[in-house]
Amino acid sequence: MPRVTRGNKKLLRRKKILKLAKGFFGAKKKNYRTAKEAVEKALTYSYRDRRNKKRDFRKLWNIRINAAVREYGLSYSRFINGLNKADIKLNRKILSNLAAAEPNTFKQIVEKVKAST
Repeated sequence: MPRVTRGNKKLLRRKKILKLAKGFFGAKKKNYRTAKEAVEKALTYSYRDRRNKKRDFRKLWNIRINAAVREYGLSYSRFINGLNKADIKLNRKILSNLAAAEPNTFKQIVEKVKAST
């Protein structure tokens, strides 16, 4: 059987992994084997955290809305329920931004919610 050296393909595969490992510390950026393991793990984390990011931001928006609504004597859940009853269609991201950047507008929304309940 003739010997297979793989030639160009092997080099290209190694270059791809080492390029992805750029910025890693120590042997993880220089040695192919350790770089391959580190890149594999990093890609797994990045895939997982692209999904977790959405979860984390929604949690943050809820906390911000809750803090802003407490000033007007409402809880988060009563506020969201009141929004639905008042037929106000604003998502949590927008509500969170309004609470932080435009308190007067947010106050008007809260008053409408209070009036509807």
